[in-house]
Amino acid sequence: MKNSNNNKRLRIYDFTKDGKGISKREPLNPSGLKRFFLTYKNNFGKLILVNMIMVLGNFPALFLVAVLAGFTKNISYLPLNDIGQNLSSLFMLEEMTPAQMSLYALEGMNAQIYINTTMTYVFIGIGALFLFTFGVVNAGTAYVLRNIAMGEPVFVWGDFWYAVKRNYKQAIPFGIIDGIINAVLIFNLYTTVTSSDFLVSMMFWSNVVLFILYFFMRCYIYVQMVTFDLTVFKILKNALIFSLLGLKRNILAFLGTAVMLALEIFFLFFPGGVLLPLAVAVPLIMMFSGSAYMKVYASYFKIKEIIIDPYKAEHPELYEENTEDEIIMHDDVSEKERLEEIKKKNNM
Repeated sequence: MKNSNNNKRLRIYDFTKDGKGISKREPLNPSGLKRFFLTYKNNFGKLILVNMIMVLGNFPALFLVAVLAGFTKNISYLPLNDIGQNLSSLFMLEEMTPAQMSLYALEGMNAQIYINTTMTYVFIGIGALFLFTFGVVNAGTAYVLRNIAMGEPVFVWGDFWYAVKRNYKQAIPFGIIDGIINAVLIFNLYTTVTSSDFLVSMMFWSNVVLFILYFFMRCYIYVQMVTFDLTVFKILKNALIFSLLGLKRNILAFLGTAVMLALEIFFLFFPGGVLLPLAVAVPLIMMFSGSAYMKVYASYFKIKEIIIDPYKAEHPELYEENTEDEIIMHDDVSEKERLEEIKKKNNM
């Protein structure tokens, strides 16, 4: 009986016995949502590093935020209208009628204003450097995020500088243009959103359309910059075309970014300020890289489908010994050479 029981126990741990094997699963769509969430989960730590690079690389923007928030300004009070200042002494010299008292009450009301200080102008000067860092950081992180989406091995810091070194001449001037366009569109939306005038309302909705269209274009601009050797004009032209061809993917990226922004606003203005620590932590940890990854993921596979795959089909001889997509791309070195360069730079 003992031997029988021992044999049964041993059979449980019999590694020579055929197991169930690997379950059959359908392959993931090369560019579908399943792949997006899988790559996002598997590379979450790297996306946090990318977010840190985006925050620290664009540190001058923090000075602009401080200026807009009024931290560098002094508070003062002025009458809502000059007439309150001019007529107040006259009203005090004679007996005031009820109408005069009402007028004095209205025109004599004070409004809180913010006065610029020396520190304000210093912060604005430092914040202006944001125009020079914006394009470089976007180009470097776009390269890292593109490689994550492709499933390539990624060294976040090394790959970032690899892309910056090869694209800074184009990234700096375009970053200035990009920053100005975004600033103008946001300013137009901010100044026209509360108006009830029909003409101003039409201007507001026109700016909404332009803002969304440019958002779609930005999904493709920096990915093209680090992928192909093209002029800025051709990059913008292609981005406009892709913004329409990849409309479905672009809308999903836009909605994903809108959800992340809505959560940030919810955390920021939650009653009592209970969620304020989350409102500070989320942008520092994952909001910027999460939004950027959505845009890169939406754009790269559409670019691959329309440009890279047809080129590979027309020139199969170029891919007999090299299966990398980058054969027609701007980063025209092999994966082995890229890794060796990163190791050499980091003394590995």
